Amino acid sequence: MMEKRGMTGIRAIAKGIGVSPATFSRVERGHLPDIETFGKICRWLDLDPGEVLGVVPTIVSKPRVAAHFKIETALSPDTAKALAQMILAAQRALAESQKTGGK
Repeated sequence: MMEKRGMTGIRAIAKGIGVSPATFSRVERGHLPDIETFGKICRWLDLDPGEVLGVVPTIVSKPRVAAHFKIETALSPDTAKALAQMILAAQRALAESQKTGGK
């Protein structure tokens, strides 16, 4: 993140991607962000969130499943990966259920 940010200030970058400067600074120092912030930062970095988490991307057209976790302490990388895998599994199951008419 610091490489992409270069000499641009934290406040300017944070405002541009839609997160608070404090949140951006914490993530830049190594703290894990909540899911929404993670997505915003991945888009800014032009990274696929699934690749970052080591999860094989799944294309799901509607509906989308989203989760937002707000906690004071950062999640461990293993916990974040497990949550991402669980959310993607739920998306796949829902998409499959809709294909088969909920049967």
